[in-house]
Amino acid sequence: MSILKKENEWLLFNESDTGLRSRVYDVVIPSDMEPRELATYLDDIYHEYSTDKNPKVIEIG
Repeated sequence: MSILKKENEWLLFNESDTGLRSRVYDVVIPSDMEPRELATYLDDIYHEYSTDKNPKVIEIG
């Protein structure tokens, strides 16, 4: 997944292995959320998808 802030709105995208992005509309990220808070916020939302190999949401690069 990737996140982009555009015009004071956080936009969330699913990233495919082929480089295509599709917007995720069913998750709303508060516009006043700080970048350092995003991983925790998304981890709370997506925790049911965690596995032993991927136990939590982390920031990459």
